Amino acid sequence: MTHIGLISDTHGYLDEQVFEHFKDCDELWHAGDVGSVKIIEQLQTFKPTRFVFGNIDSKEIQWQLPEHQFFTLEGFSIWMTHIGGAPPNYNPAVKKKLKEQIPDIFVCGHSHILRVIRDEKMNNMMYLNPGAAGNEGFHKVKTLLKFTLDNRKMSNLGVIELGKRGAIPRGDITRRF
Repeated sequence: MTHIGLISDTHGYLDEQVFEHFKDCDELWHAGDVGSVKIIEQLQTFKPTRFVFGNIDSKEIQWQLPEHQFFTLEGFSIWMTHIGGAPPNYNPAVKKKLKEQIPDIFVCGHSHILRVIRDEKMNNMMYLNPGAAGNEGFHKVKTLLKFTLDNRKMSNLGVIELGKRGAIPRGDITRRF
């Protein structure tokens, strides 16, 4: 059993609430647009973290992080990238690779739009985009995802709202699927 905290689009800002919400996670995934080497260091010091770089990330960050992460965890094949599009309108480069090999879970960021979708046309693939956790962008509320993977089962999938973009933290609202 592995507890996952999923974050994206921090754009150089890491809300302190992230550490409280992810304290019981076994590992974190950051789906790009990290925005600062300091955030990489903070998250890696806190928990084992898998990263991909995003389109706003500096060359320094791009040298440290991959554009794509392909891995297996708890029996799931997982692909994480930053600019993936969303069902059914995937990024053209992603769509080509998806046709070759569909992962069980596809994770991306970039849009700043929280989405959790089962794509029936892609072999019932689970699509996860945690929205945006930083203060830059058009999103109104900073969001995270948290879930558990256990022997090919996903459970406890929940959305964590950190408050309005740019606002002083006010506690959280957690929704479960």
